Amino acid sequence: MSKVRTLILLAPGTNCDVETEVAFQQAGAETSLVHIGELIRREKRLSDYHIMVIPGGFTYGDDISGGKVLANELRLKLGEDVKRFVEKGRLILGICNGFQMLVKAGILPELPNGGSPSLTMSANDSGKFECRWVHLAVNQESPCVFTKGIAHMYLPVAHGEGKVVVALESSPHVDVALYYSDERGNTDAGYPYNPNGSAGNIAGICDSSGRIFGLMPHPERHIRGTQHPRWTRHGLKDYGDGFQVFLNAVEWARSL
Repeated sequence: MSKVRTLILLAPGTNCDVETEVAFQQAGAETSLVHIGELIRREKRLSDYHIMVIPGGFTYGDDISGGKVLANELRLKLGEDVKRFVEKGRLILGICNGFQMLVKAGILPELPNGGSPSLTMSANDSGKFECRWVHLAVNQESPCVFTKGIAHMYLPVAHGEGKVVVALESSPHVDVALYYSDERGNTDAGYPYNPNGSAGNIAGICDSSGRIFGLMPHPERHIRGTQHPRWTRHGLKDYGDGFQVFLNAVEWARSL
């Protein structure tokens, strides 16, 4: 494959699209910023791409709840397109508002035996918008394509509705790819290490194939060493911790 084609989905209120586009371009992908209306009107086709990304933002003002309106559009107007996209082995990445959307569209998590949704997103326990850098530990047993070869990351979060709520009986069926942790890797650490009160310190989940990944932290905001808040004290790295997420996706998609 000469170029990995990446679709970055836009909707009213999306505001992390350019950062996400730059991250994928630096990882070697060809990118297109595509408004959801273009897909609905068939001016652009999801099937022409290898990766679909739903970036962060506040789509439709999050007026009902985070990502809900966009989730309904995707599910009701493009559901069959998304289903075929997944069946062809393509990749889907949802960041922050995109993660909320994947959950509320029923794309994540997978429902065992056709059951009812067992995971949702809720308002932060702190009752406020959390904008801070967090330590993250990668689940080494996860099949997640995007986190392969990564042990830990330090990334920013910026959300008011990032708490993962999951039914206890359903927890074993959720493929957790990423946990909030402290600087020592303790994934039981509470606030502020877990910025929103997510059950089990869950920061990101994937499907059983590892090809659909949603996370609340923003990897696109740490692709350069100079984006680390303490790089002048700790030393400059060539790449930020989030860059490998995009590089993994592009390298994997080259096999399609």
